[in-house]
Amino acid sequence: MPLDEREQRILEEIEAQFYQEDPGFAQAVRDTTLESLAGGRVRWAVAGFVVGLVLMLVFFTRNIYVAFAGFLVMVGAVAWIVTAVRRRQTTGHAATSGWLEKARQRWRRSS
Repeated sequence: MPLDEREQRILEEIEAQFYQEDPGFAQAVRDTTLESLAGGRVRWAVAGFVVGLVLMLVFFTRNIYVAFAGFLVMVGAVAWIVTAVRRRQTTGHAATSGWLEKARQRWRRSS
């Protein structure tokens, strides 16, 4: 539902005040996208997976509890990656193209 003229004017005034009060924060908000946030989360999850893998491999013969904790970190990191990827796909920010997307569309049409 589009805004009427009065609501649009109020929104523009709020936006102008926002830019005047804190231009640095306003610039950061303007430049941040859902995709950039999701990409950062995926990088942290990949780093967590690597840390969990190293913990598991280094401590497997020395301390099975630390190795198991490393395994749990890996499982959590994979879950985090899967969640981030699904969230990107549902918001429409994932770059889906190629033969896989065409196959999905054909499957949906035939079902």
